[in-house]
Amino acid sequence: MSESLNGKGLALVPKAEGKQTLKDFKSDQEVRWCPGCGDYAILAAVQSFMPELGIKRENTVFVSGIGCSSRFPYYMNTYGFHSIHGRAPAIATGLAASRPDLSVWVITGDGDALSIGGNHLIHALRRNVNLNILLFNNRIYGLTKGQYSPTSEVGKITKSTPMGSLDKPFNPISLAVGAEAGFVARTIDSDRKHLHSVLREAAAHRGTSLVEIYQNCNIFNDNAFEDLKDPEKRDVITLRLEHGQPIANATQAVRLAPTGGLEVVARDSISPEEILVHDVHNPDPSLAFALSRLDEPAFQHVPIGIFRSVDRPSYDHLMSEQLEMAVAQRGPGDLDELLQGGDTWKIN
Repeated sequence: MSESLNGKGLALVPKAEGKQTLKDFKSDQEVRWCPGCGDYAILAAVQSFMPELGIKRENTVFVSGIGCSSRFPYYMNTYGFHSIHGRAPAIATGLAASRPDLSVWVITGDGDALSIGGNHLIHALRRNVNLNILLFNNRIYGLTKGQYSPTSEVGKITKSTPMGSLDKPFNPISLAVGAEAGFVARTIDSDRKHLHSVLREAAAHRGTSLVEIYQNCNIFNDNAFEDLKDPEKRDVITLRLEHGQPIANATQAVRLAPTGGLEVVARDSISPEEILVHDVHNPDPSLAFALSRLDEPAFQHVPIGIFRSVDRPSYDHLMSEQLEMAVAQRGPGDLDELLQGGDTWKIN
């Protein structure tokens, strides 16, 4: 009997084996983050979400780098790899390319991914490797006790910037869209329903998906995203991105600006026809990039949701096709012949 597959070509748990539950994905390890850390909410959301995928635990791998978020693989009852600083995308690339039958997840933080790991991240995105990247963004270095990070705002007072940070921060969404990632989204640790919906779409996407998760560090950067959680403010500044729907809330709306970019204006100041309708499948990344810039300089208005979801061939699929073509044209390779070939030298 043939296996049933999901949208990413991964084998699903046979119905005869029964449905997996949240308990199946909880490891026996004590969860060791600071009390109140946003990582707890994300872990709980992912553990409860994984059974929905219907993929066997033994066909699921979580790969992390270094940082508070990188303890994540210990707490998932799946295969896991706690790797080295910033290199999780590189290790996950090798795994996903050599084992296309696995569901591969990268867990990283704003420091791990965007500082020492910056090159590894952008190349995984541009190659469209078939993996899912969850980037926990708390805008601070938590594990090393509160230094400013690549996403900290200008003027941020920290242990390493006592007079305020001089660096303009990275915008992870802009970076991902600039690398032409096929799937780019943003969500927030405290909004479990929205987090689930974004994870569901990311997991179904063939190729690299990057999900930025705003995550609170209550020890070194508490309330960094409080405006997005405050019931009196969040609906005023949040712009929910839904495919095929106008990008607007009760008071604000997005339209094309005379300069060619996008701008946020009072909703009652323009006609409904002027409001931009969101298209996540637009192959041109220009509008997705312009949307990612709308939260500058500091949460005056914040797009939340899926910025881009565009299908293109994944790296592992293209590599398999190329290998099959090479075997068909030249026959199976000979490793010993390659190692002893004319392009090697023996040093006495």
